Amino acid sequence: MKAPWRSLAVSSDGCHHVDRAGRPAYRRRFDAVLPFHEPGLAPVRAGDAAWHVGADGEAAYAARYRETFGFYEGRAAVVADDGWHHIKPSGAPAYAARFAWCGNVQGGRVTVRRRDDRYLHVDPDGRPITSRVWRYAGDYREGAAVVQGDDGLHGHIDRDGEPVHRYWFRDLDVFHKGCARARDVDGWTHIDRGGRALYGERFAMVEPFYNGQARVATFDGGLHVIAPSGAVLVRLRQGEGR
Repeated sequence: MKAPWRSLAVSSDGCHHVDRAGRPAYRRRFDAVLPFHEPGLAPVRAGDAAWHVGADGEAAYAARYRETFGFYEGRAAVVADDGWHHIKPSGAPAYAARFAWCGNVQGGRVTVRRRDDRYLHVDPDGRPITSRVWRYAGDYREGAAVVQGDDGLHGHIDRDGEPVHRYWFRDLDVFHKGCARARDVDGWTHIDRGGRALYGERFAMVEPFYNGQARVATFDGGLHVIAPSGAVLVRLRQGEGR
């Protein structure tokens, strides 16, 4: 039997949670709430205080924060008077360090920004993965994260902080089903895990592949649906002058 919290959703006014029939899960009302996540806790805010509640709307712990976010892999990002960090379901800090910003734990890794505006990845206990810091570092997906060096170019690193491939791009996305969106000097394309473009064409915009197809925009305003080979499957809109 599923835990009660799994069937709860945020109400239309965003101030409490409701069950699948739209009935309030508890009597209390908050200024704002977010969805429930494992282990069955949801972020709430009332006035200047924020914390997490269980499915009954009762506080999960005594501590209060400036802002709280959802739990991921046993950790939730919070904003306290002394900075951003992560907490455990008990409300206790997961580590002593404080940051200017924190992301969510994804695959045992989390991106954080130091007070000097440098990004890095740490583990759920706040320990840096490597000594390397970045101009920007994003979440992990499919075992890789996007990072930006001081030269403004973007690459992929693995869970140990090592390069996934040797290529760097003007802009880059995480991998989705083995492919990633990437922008080089000529425009947007899709690359494989080796950093190689799947096709020769470049576009003004590309979406991730969905069941083997992706929507793309040409530089003259056209919209197409393409295959991983770059072959046009559907022409959704002709470009200007055609």
